[in-house]
Amino acid sequence: QVQLVESGGGLVQAGGSLRLSCAASGRTFSTYGVGWFRQAPGKEREFVASISVTGASTRYADSVKGRFTISRDNAKNTVYLQMNSLKPEDTAVYYCAAAYYSYIDQIRAYTHWGQGTQVTVSS
Repeated sequence: QVQLVESGGGLVQAGGSLRLSCAASGRTFSTYGVGWFRQAPGKEREFVASISVTGASTRYADSVKGRFTISRDNAKNTVYLQMNSLKPEDTAVYYCAAAYYSYIDQIRAYTHWGQGTQVTVSS
């Protein structure tokens, strides 16, 4: 089993930066790909970024390419999402999720989810 806890959300002005962290418990974390998803009020949850088990491969939604960077430190059981050049439309609850040996951009692949952290970008 893997348990995930997100942190690092907050209020930031447009153009600013935040770094989200996803801390995982469980000795099998290094066998899971990890994805970041977000859900804005009244909208469906959407894919943001994902990273493979080793961290060698990543995926990004077109809306965040060039602005967000996902990384992981398996020694610390932590995945990060560095968010730069934030826009008001990035406002959402951000969730990290784990998928066994997968990092695809489909929500259905992810079996373990955190509780989410709020990111609010003011204009």
